[in-house]
Amino acid sequence: MIKTAQALDQAGIPYMITGSVASSLQGEPRSTHDIDIVVEILEKDIAALAEAFPVGSFFLDQHSVREAIKKGGMFNLIDLTEGDKVDFWLLTGEPFDRSRFGRRIKEYFDGHDVWVSSPEDTILMKLRWAQMMGGSEKQRQDALRVYEVQRGKIDAEYMGRWARELDVVDSWNRIITEAKTLI
Repeated sequence: MIKTAQALDQAGIPYMITGSVASSLQGEPRSTHDIDIVVEILEKDIAALAEAFPVGSFFLDQHSVREAIKKGGMFNLIDLTEGDKVDFWLLTGEPFDRSRFGRRIKEYFDGHDVWVSSPEDTILMKLRWAQMMGGSEKQRQDALRVYEVQRGKIDAEYMGRWARELDVVDSWNRIITEAKTLI
């Protein structure tokens, strides 16, 4: 993850770590099979991206990157030396996507600063994914653990507004109710 973040920084490509890596940094750590990163990338950035991830150390299909930019969606990167898989999700024009990207924060991890989704947005996306996956308990538990750890720092007004917009109010209220009191 650190190599990927550093390469994106050096290439000048704005990014934000999300998903289970973000929830592990902000809540309860757990293993995950991939790293989810939202990127703001244009076709003119493909060469810089490819240069940041050299052949031999990484596998990056430039055609897949180009297609993701044209159609929206995602593309993958494989770190051939460490075996990590990175799912790059393209930043969309969707209001919530823009909001959360604008609120990303720097977290210090393993000796480096990396851009990460804010705890509020990590929770909201986990609740959204849980709902889209038909009630995924793993996603909901990730959201709960982030809330338990970050509770004193959470912007309740922001959470309420976006929980309504994303139609996850019931899930958000359940998280609040179930949260354990930290000692």
